[in-house]
Amino acid sequence: MATFVKRGYVMRYVLAAIVGVMVAMGSSAWAYEEITVAEGGTLRGIVTLEGTVPKPKGYNLTTLPDQFYCGRISDGQGWRILQPFQVGPASEFRDVVVYLEGIDKGKPFPEGGVPHIEAKDCLFEPFTTIVRDDQSVTVVNMDPVMHDIQAYETSHLGARVLFNVPLPMNPQHPRNLKDRSDAGMYHKHMAGPPMKQLVNLSKGRRIFVMQCGFHAYMESWGVAVTNPYFAKTDEQGRFTLTDVPAGTYKLVVWHPYVRTATEQTVTIGPKGTVEAHVVVPAPIGRLYANEVMEHPYNRYNVLEETKREIDPMIHKQEH
Repeated sequence: MATFVKRGYVMRYVLAAIVGVMVAMGSSAWAYEEITVAEGGTLRGIVTLEGTVPKPKGYNLTTLPDQFYCGRISDGQGWRILQPFQVGPASEFRDVVVYLEGIDKGKPFPEGGVPHIEAKDCLFEPFTTIVRDDQSVTVVNMDPVMHDIQAYETSHLGARVLFNVPLPMNPQHPRNLKDRSDAGMYHKHMAGPPMKQLVNLSKGRRIFVMQCGFHAYMESWGVAVTNPYFAKTDEQGRFTLTDVPAGTYKLVVWHPYVRTATEQTVTIGPKGTVEAHVVVPAPIGRLYANEVMEHPYNRYNVLEETKREIDPMIHKQEH
């Protein structure tokens, strides 16, 4: 009898421990409570980059597939340029993510479908995406060439694969991409089958990157948020967050190639409006191995005949 009682006590203890673990694991997923915000405030702001804009990445198109089609956006010398930093003439920092931390209840998440990413002209658009953890993103190929999506979660602990799937094209696309006739040059973007993929990040991780396995210059970054108080800066580097419950919060500005997120404390009163100016220090030093070089002899050779074939008919890029 004593043994039975002891075993029953142990089982109750184990069950209680399991429930505790389940609650702890689920606390991050259900920590945010959606309520009606009666006297919410507004946070407006501008984000600027202070310092020299980092150099872009450079990719030799002759070393990668589909150089003719993907070279329609290139520098005219056989190179595709990728500039992760979008900065305006007045240092306005565009297309960066801003969000508030420290809010456990507030307005509902915006209604709408799954975040949508397109492969178009051998680019992933948008370059930055805001997602909720354990939800899906949809990726669609608009090009007449095959792409392959490889997504990784990333942190200081290293990378982990989220998904790796082919991104098929629309079968109605023309096949001969080197045809220089008017019919061959005409091209409509046509959507291939949408690929819906789950973004399930490990505990403590909030950032993921998606790349094309065929075209290395195609990349898109995402950050997972825990509440609906987020935005991306516009062409003027501005953002607006509305219906914010009164309180003091941490305002975070995130860009994938700024290694440390820029933070600022903001206090918002009932029905109040607060203006914030966040200055992000530009990272210095070499950010990536394939940084565009100043000297042509360091940029590998591209034959003149190949340069003529790779025609930047959509956009001629600057270094």
